[in-house]
Formats: sequence, structure tokens, C-alpha cells
Amino acid sequence: MTAFERRTRRAQSRLAAVGADALALTPGRDCYYLTGVDAEASDRLQLLVVPADGDPTFVVPTLEADAVRAATWVDDVRTWEDETGPGPALDPLLDTLSPSRVLLADRMWARFSLALRERLPDASFGLASEVLSPLRRRKDDRELDALRAAGDAADATMRDLRALGADAVGMTEADLAAYIEERLEANGGTGVAFGTIVGAGPNGADPHHASGEREIRAGEPVVLDFGTRVDAYPSDQTRTVVFDGEPSEEFRRVHDAVREAQSRAVAAVEPGVTAGSVDRAAREVIEDAGYGDRFVHRTGHGVGLDVHEAPDIVAGNETVLEPGMVFSVEPGVYLPDRFGVRIEDLVVVTEDGSERLNHTDRRWRV
Repeated sequence: MTAFERRTRRAQSRLAAVGADALALTPGRDCYYLTGVDAEASDRLQLLVVPADGDPTFVVPTLEADAVRAATWVDDVRTWEDETGPGPALDPLLDTLSPSRVLLADRMWARFSLALRERLPDASFGLASEVLSPLRRRKDDRELDALRAAGDAADATMRDLRALGADAVGMTEADLAAYIEERLEANGGTGVAFGTIVGAGPNGADPHHASGEREIRAGEPVVLDFGTRVDAYPSDQTRTVVFDGEPSEEFRRVHDAVREAQSRAVAAVEPGVTAGSVDRAAREVIEDAGYGDRFVHRTGHGVGLDVHEAPDIVAGNETVLEPGMVFSVEPGVYLPDRFGVRIEDLVVVTEDGSERLNHTDRRWRV
């Protein structure tokens, strides 16, 4: 049995537990998680139907059928033609299942969800995350191996960045972002996991700054937030560095506080504690340093097939941490028109604590 089939069988067990009869998934991360089919959503319906009992079925356009069959363990792949539409393949399947409650892909196009509602007027509907989110939160060995490899690619790229030293001065943020993306590929990654962030000087005070034409200057801090994918799983690492020269004393104080906050939060990670308690461990350090009002986001987010998924490491989240959960720990302080500081690693909960998936130097000096 493949890892994908094992996940599907676990999902079927949860369907029965939540009183649902079937999952209906269009292309996306959830569909890949269960089947291995990594496809793009399009105007042609491609649907995976997973009943609570029995085997799943794909309903796909004929022109996509060979690619789907080659990618998946699912044997039942039914096709439809452009001339007829999906009805002749889909309707008999739905009639056979006659589901009373169906969980739809969270990001299913409205046109497809409305069409399913019309075809099943007596059914109720919910979101697939009700079943899949608890499964996806805990990574299996295959997933952890991919996340570690993606983390290694990000670490190697961060070492390349530090090696630039003073040569980075005069480069634009966009130039440095392009360099990061080239090195991520060279170090074993596939593409970027999200838009690369290079925030120089005051631009670092925008947590989601889009890399632009500002030049890197001596003595200015630069926020570097980037990641790549390995076997569909991402890395996500942030460092704040000064490529040359000496920064302000305030920057040094803020960086020390953020680094200590990140260290305390990682140390707080272990099975049985809540996600909110990890957030509190980071936030207390920054509040004590006098910058609590400038820590403007959660301490972290779950990471898996999606760069942002459950669990959120945020105040009030009573989710109890379990082995196999993976999330970022990324406290930050942002001082408008001056600078920002963020330090981020991915962390996996182990049986007795945690494991960092990033290992590069967290200090500001290169």
C-alpha cells in the first residue's frame, strides 16, 4: 500500500466519524495528499470522489486521463468528452453513492461547488478540511524527509548569502531576490515556495514587503525570507542580517530580543503543550524588551503541502501539539520608517521535544 492510499483510508475512517458520506475534491493540495495527482484546476471538471466505504473514483476529461492514471494508485478513472460534459460520467457515480452529506474541497471553484449542489439537491455540504486538516497536521516519514531536504536547500542558500558579505552592498532587493532563487535551485530545490522577500532598511518594517529597487546599503539591516520545494514540500526560513558596516545600537537590541524570543519559543515546543503557549513564550520576551506593540503577527503557522496551514501558533489557540506537527517559529519586531527584524525556522514536534529544520547562523553579522 502506498503512502497516498494509507492517507485515503485514514480519511475514510474520519468521514464515518464526522457523519459524512463522501469527499469531493478538485485539483489542489488535498487531492495530491490522497492520490499523488498534482494537477492545476481548470475550466474542465476534474473531480476525486472518496466515499466513506469502498474505493475512490476520479472523473476527468479524456485528455487528462493518461496523466492521472500514471500518477495515482486510484484504479477507477472515468472520463468525459467535451461534447457531452461530465454528466454522463459523474451522474451515475453520484446516483450509486446517493450521499446525504458531502465535504467539498475548501478551495473548489464556485462553479463546480454550485453544480454539485444542483446535482445533489437533498444533500448537505461541508468542507473537506473537517476531515483532512487533522490528518495533514501530523506529517509522516515521507513528508518529514521532504521538509528536511527543502530546509537543507534553504540553509545552503543562506550560507551562500552570507558569503556575499560586502559584495551584496549596491545590489537591489530584486537583484538579491533573483540570486536567492537561483541558489535555491542550485542547492536542490524546485522553484520558490512563495514570493521571496528581501526588505532592506525601512522596507524590512513591512512583514510582507515585495522586493523592489532599493539598494542594499552598508550598516542597514536586511530581512531575508525565502523557501523552495522538494517533492512538493516547502521550506520557509527568515534571517535578518547586515552585509557590511555597523548597524545602530537600537537594531542590535531589537535583534537580540527577537533572537531570544525565537529561542525561547522553540524551547517551549513539546508534545502536550498548546500552540498558544508557544506564542506566549516568544511574545513575553519581546514585551519585556519594550516592543510588544511592534510584534504585529502570530508567532508561526503550520507548514506542509501548503506554506500556511494548521496549526497556527497564535494566542488563544488551544490545539495541543502532537509528534509530527510542523510549523514556523518566527517572532518579529517592525519599526516603521526604520527597520524590521524577523528570525524564522521550521520546527517539527518530536516524541520528547522538537527538531529544528533550519540550522544556519541566526546572528545579524555576516
